[in-house]
Amino acid sequence: MTATAETTTGSRGSQPPVPDGAVTVTVKIRRFNPEFDDEPRWDSFDIPALPSDRVLNLLHHIKWYVDGTLTFRRSCAHGICGSDAMRINGVNRLACKVLLKDLLQKGDKHTTITIEPIKGLPVNKDLLVDMEPFFEAFRAVKPYLVTYGNEPTRERIQSAADRERFDDTTKCILCACCTTSCPVYWTEGSYFGPAAIVSAHRFIFDSRDEGAEERLDILNDIDGVWRCRTTFNCTDACPRGIQVTKAIQEVKRALLFKRV
Repeated sequence: MTATAETTTGSRGSQPPVPDGAVTVTVKIRRFNPEFDDEPRWDSFDIPALPSDRVLNLLHHIKWYVDGTLTFRRSCAHGICGSDAMRINGVNRLACKVLLKDLLQKGDKHTTITIEPIKGLPVNKDLLVDMEPFFEAFRAVKPYLVTYGNEPTRERIQSAADRERFDDTTKCILCACCTTSCPVYWTEGSYFGPAAIVSAHRFIFDSRDEGAEERLDILNDIDGVWRCRTTFNCTDACPRGIQVTKAIQEVKRALLFKRV
């Protein structure tokens, strides 16, 4: 699946009919256009929305009917591709998974939703960040099965218990929510980051893999697992519910005791 960066220019179009039960919310977006802006700025949009709408719906409304220059990345819109990671009210989330009803102020108070690009990665435009540093760290930990010797003549059999050992970390969708929620990654971008370590964990503890020592050597580097300060931001931010901090600690123990 290919992620789409919403970048088309456009003018204010005719507004769709306001559905019954809609409420007006203010969406405050951190904007940056490198062609015109020296510094980021904030733009606010008052739009009607249903409590059942997702934040991604609000962004689509703004882009399609209010300001076609708004730029963001999205693809499947179902929480699987991980493309639309952004900071929503100061917390890393997938815009397609956050429901408006969970952000609405109680009573009759007006609701303002702030949306910013994820931190720690270069901003190309508006909510669109350059993911290459993130994927460079991902590729560095060899996130694939490593085996030696002759190719087997049958599939590599694995017990249910062996599969369960690394089941949690197979859920990663590379959205970067965990990595860009890490204070160490914000301030010292050379850190591999939680997502890369989770990807390494998935193969380090795979009984069919023979490259664990190579990955552990990579993660034992100055930019590896020892930079983690166990703040649990990564675990809190993961939209897939992966116990990211636990996975990092397990990799640390594997290094300390030379046992996987």
